[in-house]
Amino acid sequence: MASSLQNYVFVVLLFLVTIQFKPTSSSSHHHHHNHLKSLHFSLYQHETINKTGYIIVNGIKESAGVTETTTPFGTLFVFQDPLTLTSNRSSKLVGIAEGTSITSSLDGLQSISIAKLTVRVKGYKGSVSIVGGTNNIKASDHPIVGGTEDFLFVQGYVTSSPVDLKGITVTYKIEFHIYWPPYAIQSS
Repeated sequence: MASSLQNYVFVVLLFLVTIQFKPTSSSSHHHHHNHLKSLHFSLYQHETINKTGYIIVNGIKESAGVTETTTPFGTLFVFQDPLTLTSNRSSKLVGIAEGTSITSSLDGLQSISIAKLTVRVKGYKGSVSIVGGTNNIKASDHPIVGGTEDFLFVQGYVTSSPVDLKGITVTYKIEFHIYWPPYAIQSS
């Protein structure tokens, strides 16, 4: 009883504080623009098994096997893959994708991924960090959770889509959708 009364009092106080400090149009001195500064571009990630990507811990044998698109449930995989301007592996190198994934589905097609994508493109340089679920054979969106250098404070997401899943090197299209919040943009 006392706990629910405390929770009720806390919610009421929180509501009152929210109303008390809600900005009004006459007291606000900040001008907010409807459009955030943004940057959109695509690169291509090339992952070569046992050259740029390695299985560190084998998953359970009773689940999916190792193929170009699957690894056994629980497999820990690390990578340091080149990022290029086109899907051709010999095109201009403009970045590196480095990270890890853990196979999280019994069919071997999905994983939890964490990556740092370091790029030098369109006059920008730095990295964005992403995290999220990856489907090995379908497009997957990964939220941007941080950035460095020119990408400090950015928000947005990165979409990873398979392009070529045959052979020892697999290729993914990596689409960047980057937005700078107003507080992160330096005034000129």
